[in-house]
Parts: sequence; C-alpha cells; structure tokens
Amino acid sequence: MQKQKLFITAAVALASSVALAQTPAKKPAAPAAAPASAASAAKAPGGDLVSQAQLDLIVKERVAQGQPDTPELRAFLRDELTNRELFVRAAKAKGMDRDGDTKTQMLVASESVLIRSYIADVLKASPVGEDVLKKEYDTIKAGLGDKEFRARHVLVEKKEEAEAVIKQLQAGGNFEAIAKASSKDPGSQENGGDLDWAVPSNFVKPFADALVALEKGKYTPQPVQSPFGFHVIKLEDVREAKAPPYEEVKPQIAQRLQGQVIEKHLLDLRTKAGIK
Repeated sequence: MQKQKLFITAAVALASSVALAQTPAKKPAAPAAAPASAASAAKAPGGDLVSQAQLDLIVKERVAQGQPDTPELRAFLRDELTNRELFVRAAKAKGMDRDGDTKTQMLVASESVLIRSYIADVLKASPVGEDVLKKEYDTIKAGLGDKEFRARHVLVEKKEEAEAVIKQLQAGGNFEAIAKASSKDPGSQENGGDLDWAVPSNFVKPFADALVALEKGKYTPQPVQSPFGFHVIKLEDVREAKAPPYEEVKPQIAQRLQGQVIEKHLLDLRTKAGIK
C-alpha cells in the first residue's frame, strides 16, 4: 500500500500541468535572448533540426508553468532542442540506441510519458474545483484548533532512560543540553529537542494530550509513551493559532485531492485486472 501511495504521489506530480492550470505559478522572468551557438549554426546547412510541433509542445509546458510565450523564449527553447537533437543523432550514429539497457530505459521513459498523459486525462475528467478546494481548506483550518504550542522533547527507547532524564532535570539540568546528548529523535536532537510551533493534531495522541496539559515552562513529571518510544516533553510557549492563507496552501491541497482521485482510479484498475 505504501508503494502504491508513493506511485500516486509521483503520478500526480507528473501530471502537474493540470494542477498548474488550476493554480497558476508566479511568473518567472523570461530568459534572455539566446546567444548564437554551435547548435544555432548547425541549423543553417542542414535545415532546421527542430520541428514546429516539438517547439510548440515545450512552449506550451512553459506557459502552463507561468512563463509568457515570447520570441525570446521560443529562440531559447529552439536552441535547447537543437542541442538535444545533436546529442541524439550522435548517440544513434554510435549505435547506442540498440544497446539493451539503453533500449529498456527508453521504453520506461516512453511509458512515463504515456502514464502522464493518461493521468492528466483522468484529472481532466474529474477536476478538483475551486469550491472543493475551499471546502477542504475550511475543514483543515477548523481541525487546527485555536492554539499553537512550541515544545521540546527528549525521545529515548526505555522508560528507565526517560526517568533518568527527569531526574537530571529535577537536579537543575538544562533541557536543551540533555536533549542534544540523549535524544534519539534525529529531527530535533541537534536543536535541543526543539519541535518549533505546531498544533496538537500534528502529534500522536499520547504526546498531544501530555503537551496541552502542561503549563508554560514546565516539563512532564512522568515519561510519556508513544509508538516511537518514551518522551520527556517541555512546553516552551503557547500562542493563538494562525492558519496559512488559502492561496498559500492551495497548490498542496489541490495535489492531495488529485492524489485521492488517482488513488481511487488506480484501485478500480487493479480490481478490473484482478489484482488485490
């Protein structure tokens, strides 16, 4: 199931042109006019190495990403495509396109293009509309609660180790220093156990319950057990929760909902193929 979800995430990313059409990216600066190069010069005697269809396709992709369709962009992309074509011809002249491994890689690449087109078609048939995105945003926002907590923790494997940490703190030990020396959490150990600002729902329930019960500046008097081990938690500060603006998180919400569309479609395909 985990591999399936990873595939779906990658698949939605491949079909990014659809997501970008719903949530336009900021427009980057157009590239400078392409300077004359060996590739440009190569066009003259042998004719244009790049078809109009090739150029139009790449331009379309760039426009979907927010770049304006300008003569400078087209000149730049034509030069890039010409360079690619020169490399392709050189490789074929050496017979590299007949190599077994290379042929397999080319097949995989062509299948990726086909999958991307198919997924884009699926998403086009089941678009995630603005109303759906806003509803999902409101649901997420409501689930955040009204407060954010900044905590530190020390994570250890055994209850006895957590109890030893608490004794060090009771003896006047510095929480940050103890976390750096003893915590098994690679994501926060070097920062003295700092977990930054977060809402309780970001944590597993035993951790969240212990966190919200603490007073500012206090630490848990007993070890807190979770699926990760035993924690000693300190509450550094509390503030009013502020949800990120809708437009800021809209692309992530769209990608997640599109992933759900693809996941359902993939399950249907697996069922039809008799695959559990």
